[in-house]
Amino acid sequence: MAPLTPDLAPLVISLGGSLLNQPGYAGSFAALLKPFLSKRKFAVVTGGGKVAAQYAEAARKRMASSIGAEFYADFDAIEATRENAADLKKTFGSLAYSKIILHPLDAVAALKKKNIVLSGGFLPGITTDACSVLVAEAIGAPRVVNASRIDGIYDKNPSEFPDARRFDRLTHDELVQMASKFDQRKARTNFVFDVVAAKLAARSKIQIDFVDGRDLTQLKAAIEGKAFDGTRVR
Repeated sequence: MAPLTPDLAPLVISLGGSLLNQPGYAGSFAALLKPFLSKRKFAVVTGGGKVAAQYAEAARKRMASSIGAEFYADFDAIEATRENAADLKKTFGSLAYSKIILHPLDAVAALKKKNIVLSGGFLPGITTDACSVLVAEAIGAPRVVNASRIDGIYDKNPSEFPDARRFDRLTHDELVQMASKFDQRKARTNFVFDVVAAKLAARSKIQIDFVDGRDLTQLKAAIEGKAFDGTRVR
């Protein structure tokens, strides 16, 4: 069988939980994606957003005297990501695979039955950034679209520094270097991109497109592989 063209190859979308916390966003996202489902397979990995932050902080307080406080913060934050995935799945109805997947290999089997599968996080210590790249490796997706409330990768946090500079293009090595500076390996603290995710993408040469998911026009362009306003890593 001939290889799939880039515009028909499986695609992973890493969808920030902060987007899904916006009223009505899940329905708008589903409306955007549904027309593609007749000819293309998607895996959507959802973040936890503010609910994950609340769950993680509650776990830290509950386990304050335990060496495993961060493990349980991660564990509870993962539950928030899966709740988001379950809520988003409802907007796709019967078009989506019936279960939220709990392991990257589950996506392989699920996409043989439906053209869209959804997940949250998989394992404590591994962010949904890394989960999205692992799913991409498992299903053979050459690209991940990372949609969040930030329109690309900056040299510093744009929400804290007005003079932050956005990059239009980065290499995988450059992304790894930037992620290494900011990754604290704690739930809800990674800025730019999880360093593990960056290294996974580098090893498999998976392109990552960072786009502001609030701008559905730009998100659609990124999904289609067209020029978009954001950052491309490859």
